[in-house]
Amino acid sequence: MMPGAIDPAEGPADVIIVGSGAAGGMAAYSLTKAGLRCLLLEAGRDYDPQAEVNMYAPESDAPLRGASTPDKPFGYFDATVGGGWQVDGEPYTMREGTDFRWYRSRMLGGRTNHWGRHVPRWGPYDFKPFSRDGLGVDWPIGYDDVAPFYDRVERMIGVNGGRIDLENHPDSPPGCLMPPPKPRVPEMLLKAACESLGIPVRPAHTAVLTRDMPDDVAPRSACFNATPCTRGCTIGAMFQTTTSFLPMAKATGRLTIVTDAMVSRVVMASANRAAGVEYVDRKTGARHQVKARTVILAAGTCETTRLLLNSGGGERPGLANSSGQLGRNLTDSTGASFRAFIPGLADRPRYNEDGIGGQHMYIPFWLYQQQKSGELDFPRGYHFELGGRFGVPPAAALPRVWGAGLKKAVRSASGASIAMVLRGEMIPNKDTYCEIDSGVKDRFGIPVLRFAFRWSQHEINQVAHGRRTAHAVFKRMNGTILDPDLPPEKLITAGGEIIHELGTARMGADAKSSVVDSFGQSWDVGNLVLMDGAIFASGAHKNPTLTILALALRASERLAARFKSGAFA
Repeated sequence: MMPGAIDPAEGPADVIIVGSGAAGGMAAYSLTKAGLRCLLLEAGRDYDPQAEVNMYAPESDAPLRGASTPDKPFGYFDATVGGGWQVDGEPYTMREGTDFRWYRSRMLGGRTNHWGRHVPRWGPYDFKPFSRDGLGVDWPIGYDDVAPFYDRVERMIGVNGGRIDLENHPDSPPGCLMPPPKPRVPEMLLKAACESLGIPVRPAHTAVLTRDMPDDVAPRSACFNATPCTRGCTIGAMFQTTTSFLPMAKATGRLTIVTDAMVSRVVMASANRAAGVEYVDRKTGARHQVKARTVILAAGTCETTRLLLNSGGGERPGLANSSGQLGRNLTDSTGASFRAFIPGLADRPRYNEDGIGGQHMYIPFWLYQQQKSGELDFPRGYHFELGGRFGVPPAAALPRVWGAGLKKAVRSASGASIAMVLRGEMIPNKDTYCEIDSGVKDRFGIPVLRFAFRWSQHEINQVAHGRRTAHAVFKRMNGTILDPDLPPEKLITAGGEIIHELGTARMGADAKSSVVDSFGQSWDVGNLVLMDGAIFASGAHKNPTLTILALALRASERLAARFKSGAFA
């Protein structure tokens, strides 16, 4: 054990951090750098991408040629090692009529090991949605409060991208971003078609290095555009806490990590003060209690909420729930995928256009003024993430031929399909929430979550508009649309499927209407801080991870200042 590290049996630590993903990793890094002794508990197993990831193996080396399976839903080589949509012995339930999918990453580093890496900044409208359309609530903070932390996080994790120059899409100051990769040929064609229709296409902001990031402890190298990011990245080009924040925090000698530690509840010293947490060793089933002067929950939106709901309470179920908002206001991003075969891209000469993992260009939401004036039948925005490169074409793009004819058709159609993948904002509604199902327990004896979920007409109309837009772009390129002819309520993804759950312990300006303050500190428990997506007051159409990181950095520095002032003596 390194000097200054914590023996969990002896405690107490200064801080217990539950979760090791974006928020937990940021908290561990920031707080250990500030001199605090931290104990990090991770429900999943230990994971070292440098030792475990096979970046170069072809799919033909994998069972079923790498196809999706229940325990590997994103393919055989995906970085997920202990989690997924279903986890053995760890069920969740749903109310009648609900279709919700809860993805859990049971591994050190959490979802940062296999995430999409699209990291747009939220804008002023995204923090004050109620002020624009009277729906949901405003955040107690605004863009200007978060902007300095966006600046720092972009430099810390390594984000590439270019200028957006659009309403409610703030641009980063000079020095924050690495150069973006060049657009691929399909993206350039999409850009020309979209802009002829008045639709903007811009460089995506992506947490993948395009320049080296030297560091004495965790050096990271620029992406060499050769392997899928979702396998994990041994060179650290893709941001994941296992190749950056966690080794950096451990190098201070002030971080102890315990994996396979399934936290079951927050243990209280008094009605308004946490003493620590109880966890179950997933390998042995033994229960342990560890103590600290402060507890940080960063286990992921729904897991953090489950911990609080299972931690006792008074008039209302759970801990830190005097407002009654715990478990309420659950949102996910809307999702729908649209695809077309573009004849002009068929039979292209073969060359390497792999680029970094994911898109190089994307379509930000551009219709804020039309929304404000009432021209649209949905109140919140969406964006398109773009897909198109050489690879196996979708079956719908191929003729019904066999043998040599099929091989020729595949070669011809490879690189000729384009996808426009919609991600949009969901507005909280009273019928979407999570709660404890007291009649069902997981294999550790911990009561499980039960979900209720529905999309409102706002989201259905949003997806319908997105489909009309995507199809107009495809027709502009003389494309053949490959989408099934389904109503929008059938096209929209299931709740939770986009893995952007937010809002179940939202922040606010007072204890009557929210669970935490603007720094994630519980109104009810003075030394309990939440740092993950649970604290979001709304869920913009923009992917949330950059904002989770920025808020976690802001909250961690405020917490360190409180320690320095003697607040937790």
